[in-house]
Amino acid sequence: MTLTHTVPAPSSTTSSWWKSAVVYQVYPRSFADSDGDGIGDLRGIRARLDHLQRLGIDVLWLSPIYRSPQADNGYDISDYQDIDPTFGTLKDFDDLLADVHERGMKLVMDLVVNHTSDEHPWFVESRSSTDNPKRDWYWWRPARDGFAPGAPGAEPTNWESFFSGPTWTLDEETGEYYLHLFDPKQPDLNWENPEVRQAVFAMMRWWLDRGVDGFRMDVINLISKNTNLPDGPVGNAGLGDGFAHYANGPRVHEFMQEMRREVFADRPGDYLTVGEMPGVTWQDAVLFTDPSRGELDMVFQFEHVNLDHGPGGKFDPRPLQVSDLKASLGRWQRELGPTGWNSLYLGNHDQPRSVSRFGDDRAHWRESATALATVLHLHRGTPYIYQGEEIGMTNAPFASVEDLRDIESLNHYREAVVTQDAEHVMTAIRHIGRDNARTPVQWDDGPQAGFTAGSPWIGVNPNHAWLNATAQYDDPRSIYCYYQHLIGLRHNLPVVAHGDFTMLLDDHPAVYAYERHHDETTLLVMANLASEHADIELDVTSAELLLSNTETGTPPKEGRLSLAPWEARIYLSTSLR
Repeated sequence: MTLTHTVPAPSSTTSSWWKSAVVYQVYPRSFADSDGDGIGDLRGIRARLDHLQRLGIDVLWLSPIYRSPQADNGYDISDYQDIDPTFGTLKDFDDLLADVHERGMKLVMDLVVNHTSDEHPWFVESRSSTDNPKRDWYWWRPARDGFAPGAPGAEPTNWESFFSGPTWTLDEETGEYYLHLFDPKQPDLNWENPEVRQAVFAMMRWWLDRGVDGFRMDVINLISKNTNLPDGPVGNAGLGDGFAHYANGPRVHEFMQEMRREVFADRPGDYLTVGEMPGVTWQDAVLFTDPSRGELDMVFQFEHVNLDHGPGGKFDPRPLQVSDLKASLGRWQRELGPTGWNSLYLGNHDQPRSVSRFGDDRAHWRESATALATVLHLHRGTPYIYQGEEIGMTNAPFASVEDLRDIESLNHYREAVVTQDAEHVMTAIRHIGRDNARTPVQWDDGPQAGFTAGSPWIGVNPNHAWLNATAQYDDPRSIYCYYQHLIGLRHNLPVVAHGDFTMLLDDHPAVYAYERHHDETTLLVMANLASEHADIELDVTSAELLLSNTETGTPPKEGRLSLAPWEARIYLSTSLR
């Protein structure tokens, strides 16, 4: 790795603080276990804050830690204002929050309000009778006309759940069906009811009063449904695709603006709000993130992480084409940039490990991990690092379905093996399954990777013997060290946070290159995202090599560059334009 430039002090004039910030997502169950029960917890996170501070992280985003039956690893919440005993207590949370703030970092909570757990008191009341005052807090419907409750095809709509099977489950006691876009234990809240919205807003204010610095909002663009609940086009599974009827619904912007007014208006402080939005387009995102509309700071979009999905969907993966990635991310940079703001990510708790998915985790593990990070972090937007990404954690070698824990993968396996070879199904799950992101963080080469003194809830990747944080801290060529440099560039070079964006070499099949310009400074970023050499024509003779992920790259010659496999370079200039 080459670092040849000392960056200047940061500009004294910046706009929203999160434009120069880097967010780190912690999946608490798999981050660090303090009590030996095999499950990560809040005290474990607190004990590892040095790792984040040393990296240069500004914001810690916690995946759900609320009280939950854990049907979907905490995304099924039974009490929004308590901590699940698995993770600790409210005092443990307060202690963690105080430590985070003392280190100059912020903490963002995961907000899951499209649905609750079926064990939440709201739903327990709602299902108790058809005339309960909270009945309308959820989506209840009788059987389809002409069908008896429970009969095949009697569900109110033909929609298929994100986790397989129908989106409706019959409640035997009341004889009606309730809607759940995800698991049957995750009934959808009815945001059409103003009492629901006010209860959610009161809960959010409670957390802000406690000191949290904002929210990442889970599938927040699903909260407004078409109240007519029409059927969707029938797919291969015999169920319908209802997405057009429950995503980005008719009142979603109204609801988001109401949330901003009710929760954040007239409140001292500068909070971060980011909405996870499956299926959102850049046109939608412009509306959600336009500051003048008072909705969100940024959104998580899925377009680029769906590019390797084949005709059969997520579990039918195909190789990613670099040209497709450039077209997608470039479009979001170009279209969203003038008005709103991008969130930048390749991995999270719902995605496999980026170096295994988009890189070469065998022959070019280090180089591909750092090349992907280079391309991502220097775009216009706020970068998100998923735990372990900063040390290059890879997908896990799950031997069989017994090694899996994720409800999505388990449901898919159960259905797919009816018509497909079991090993073929497992191969796809090993590549794209969510459990890849949920194996424990690899802290050292000791037993269970330093994650726990007990037996971990999901198996540790055996490559922790050499791939671990401790081995990288003091290695100047490590992936961790390279991430430190990338984060430093965002903190210290105004062009990274505030510069415009111009895609270069649009048609090159392997090299991802772009230019950022701000005031009199230009940043030129390039990376060969392939395992073969690549030659390009770019004149960098007047620029200074700022950072590279190789020790000795080929010098530029007469406007041409030769990039080694997965080589990344960053040039700084005041005269490239």
